[in-house]
Amino acid sequence: MSFREMRRFRQQLPQAECEAILARGTSGVLAVTGDQGWPYAVPLSYAYEGGRLLFHCATAGHKLDALRRESRASFCVIDQDQVVPERFTTYYRSVIAFGTVRIIQDGAALRAAAEQLGQKYSPLVPQEALTAEIDGSLGRMCILEMTVEHMTGKEARELMEARKQA
Repeated sequence: MSFREMRRFRQQLPQAECEAILARGTSGVLAVTGDQGWPYAVPLSYAYEGGRLLFHCATAGHKLDALRRESRASFCVIDQDQVVPERFTTYYRSVIAFGTVRIIQDGAALRAAAEQLGQKYSPLVPQEALTAEIDGSLGRMCILEMTVEHMTGKEARELMEARKQA
């Protein structure tokens, strides 16, 4: 599949910076094809590593129904959103990832994904406590994995210029 070129390509972020934004971010918006073709976008916490995004979610609902019908989705993370009223602009930086999403079914893969999410959001919790939490909820846990096929990032011209000068 070929993806559309970014119209303002001079503001496009390098791939490494896109990955850094995904790695440090804590929330984003997953967009799927919802009921009757209506777009459905939902904010989610996530973890990113090695070209894949992980999302913990409920075991039933609109998002899962949509993904069972159509596994293609996009995920947007806003890294910076600074309104500059006196300049009538916003200094922004964001990334959009496109890919396919699957429900992790394998027990070992589910446990590994839960560990990754737990370590990201509770890094100071002792490993024994994280393991106990995962053990207690693994049977009713749902984790989605998005394999990123394409990603683009964009930033405001002012941030781009500052990056060049640094």
